[in-house]
Amino acid sequence: MSDAIGSIWGALKAHKPKSLLELFEDPDRVAKLSDRIEWGEAEAVAGIQFDWSKTHLDETLLSAFEQLAGAMDFAGKRAAMLGGAKINNTEGRAAEHTAQRGVGAEASVEEAMALHARMKMLVEAIHDGALGDVKHLIHVGIGGSALGPALAIDALTRDLAKVDVHVVSNIDGVALEQAFEACDPATTLVAVASKTFTTIETMTNAASALKWLGEGGVDDPFGRVVALTASPEKAVEWGVDETRVLPFNETVGGRYSLWSSIGFPVALAIGWEEFEEFLAGAQAVDMHFRDTDGRDNLALRAAFADQYYTRVRGCQTRAVFAYDERLGLFPDYLQQLEMESNGKSVTAEGDPVEGSTAPVTWGGVGTDAQHAVFQLLHQGTHLIPVDFIASIAPGDMLDPAHHRILLTNCFAQGAALMAGKASDDGARNFEGNRPSATMLCDDLDAATLGALIAFHEHRTFANAVLMGINPFDQFGVELGKQMANSIEAGGNQFDASTETLLEAAGISQG
Repeated sequence: MSDAIGSIWGALKAHKPKSLLELFEDPDRVAKLSDRIEWGEAEAVAGIQFDWSKTHLDETLLSAFEQLAGAMDFAGKRAAMLGGAKINNTEGRAAEHTAQRGVGAEASVEEAMALHARMKMLVEAIHDGALGDVKHLIHVGIGGSALGPALAIDALTRDLAKVDVHVVSNIDGVALEQAFEACDPATTLVAVASKTFTTIETMTNAASALKWLGEGGVDDPFGRVVALTASPEKAVEWGVDETRVLPFNETVGGRYSLWSSIGFPVALAIGWEEFEEFLAGAQAVDMHFRDTDGRDNLALRAAFADQYYTRVRGCQTRAVFAYDERLGLFPDYLQQLEMESNGKSVTAEGDPVEGSTAPVTWGGVGTDAQHAVFQLLHQGTHLIPVDFIASIAPGDMLDPAHHRILLTNCFAQGAALMAGKASDDGARNFEGNRPSATMLCDDLDAATLGALIAFHEHRTFANAVLMGINPFDQFGVELGKQMANSIEAGGNQFDASTETLLEAAGISQG
């Protein structure tokens, strides 16, 4: 860490901001720390309000973090990422997920659009009956190849899906059997999503799905498979016809791949027009992120707060609560995005990181979570920043009282965390001064979900830049997988505990 950067961190740690209630004595505070990102035209304009006013960010902190962003060359690194430079230095790759949404190097955008056109043709052909009567899709993947599709399908197909999609990621056979029970082999396709087409969990599940199709009377099981991969030649070698292989570029990382052919099950479920809206919402955030600097860049502003609470205040976790049943999987999605990206202990140059990196991301759905974990948030000894996400428009057709009560609970929780309530009875005393941020969507449709995900991708990148780490590799995922593979191959001696567990489970090595 340079002396200049160390000095900035020193100033950040020395500053003691006022309490949240005191900060709200500024009548312009909400205007200063609450802004919208919008998309659409004329009467169709929609957007999300990002309110960070209930955090401890003040003028001193904002100015210092802007200095830090300058010292860490945030603008240069942002331009490098969006320009297709090899910013994933440990793997010698670019990180070009935004090109899938039309923002990036011209050649990469053109390639992404061509691959989207290929995917569109297959999606529309399936909808038109080219592969027979297709009512179900079993989507097999893991990690980013499953979490993103599962989130989008759960959020966007509550009313009606053009094709019933079941996302299976776990190698536990129970997960796959549940999908089998819900589907008819005669009307089911299987999507195999794997960047390398070698992931053991995915390929094992795929083989079992093929067997199920064959046992269910399908004469040509491989004829019912669609491959989503950055290694199309391996998919063809495995047995998938090249007309049903949907490639994506290796510069699109797994947890950033929902916008590529990994989004095939989403497009199949919601239709191509809606999938384009999904991309358009993300693109609106991309353009804001690209064209806006300093504290006015909302993803960077969020990262300022993240860094303050993690590195200055020592918060080890951040909670995310979606006050919308359709976003029940959003905390799970963010866990991988943030913790796999920024859960590092070395800088991009390989030096030890000075300070904490990613906090533990966790959360749930309101109002259920209020009756489970909010006791700790309000009165526990841990300081935990909270993100609230809600939609102004309801997702149901019931009495409006349902949605009104949902939203009032969401807003009241943020107010209560900030204000607290004093009491001489310690059990009833609420200290308050506990931070939260709110993302209030006009509606929860495909464009809004795309915008929410893209915002968090850029927030994750901004945090990485401020810490000087590479958010695009994930070597920590590999060691346990390698050891599991070695058990299958019979080539390892383990510690006494592991050997005993293997013996007790009746697992022989090799």
